[in-house]
Amino acid sequence: MSLVIIGTIAYDAIETPFGKTEKIVGGAATFAGMAASYLYSDVKLISVIGEDFGDDNLNLLKSKGIDTEGVQIIEGGKSFFWSGRYHNDMNTRDTLVTELNVLADFDPVVPDNYQDCEYLLLGNLTPQVQMATLSRLKTKPKLVVLDTMNFWMDVAMDDLKAVLKKVDVLTINDEEARQLSGEYSLVKAAQIILTMGPKYLIIKKGEHGALLFGDDQVFYAPALPLAEVFDPTGAGDSFAGGFIGYLAKVNTVNFNNMKNAIIYGSALASFCVERFGTESLQCLTQDQIRLRIGQFIALSKFEISE
Repeated sequence: MSLVIIGTIAYDAIETPFGKTEKIVGGAATFAGMAASYLYSDVKLISVIGEDFGDDNLNLLKSKGIDTEGVQIIEGGKSFFWSGRYHNDMNTRDTLVTELNVLADFDPVVPDNYQDCEYLLLGNLTPQVQMATLSRLKTKPKLVVLDTMNFWMDVAMDDLKAVLKKVDVLTINDEEARQLSGEYSLVKAAQIILTMGPKYLIIKKGEHGALLFGDDQVFYAPALPLAEVFDPTGAGDSFAGGFIGYLAKVNTVNFNNMKNAIIYGSALASFCVERFGTESLQCLTQDQIRLRIGQFIALSKFEISE
């Protein structure tokens, strides 16, 4: 039984009010895979990189116990590259450079030893690539989680809706939920989106936490107040990786476990934003994660005496 994650493995160059970096390792599959690896031991990645990525960078993923057989290395190719500048509020950013490179012709390959996949995270990629990955698995996984963004709603809505019919959980932010549903109220938006295929919906609200809808229930998870946020890049992917990593660990899918999974995902994302790129996710300890989970629990634990 394995957890398979498909997404980008890339180079990022980031500028925030706290500083800037040259090219560093990033990408949705990188953040999600590293976050999931702290909770589950059998994480496998599907992605594509160029020869420029380098063995040291790939070994960074392997050092976390992540299987990279599904990562294609294109001879003579260049890896996907993104550069961005964050504003002072750290919630808005300007994209400075986007170079698709090998990602432009990405055709996912699912190795034979990935066919035991019971938990699948379809990271933020074109809906066509997400659908191709699903179709190349011989049996449907126990749980399929989909991450997407407003760009695909703008340019590939029909394809996106086709994938939505085949997934169990959709994770998007509040702006994307409103765009996908046509409703401003997030409760009404969730009701509409849950008719499109997913059984559960997670609406991320950044520094204001996340909402979980499903089984005629609603759960709200707060975000951990942090003294400093250095780099939000990869926070959503780390959240998704922690979320599905926890569910693979407990191997039982229900609303209560999804509530716990959101807390674990939020905890991993909170570590991610404290340093640039994957720096925090490279060296976490289980004690640090347990302590942070305790902080999340304390945020909303209270008693009312009559």
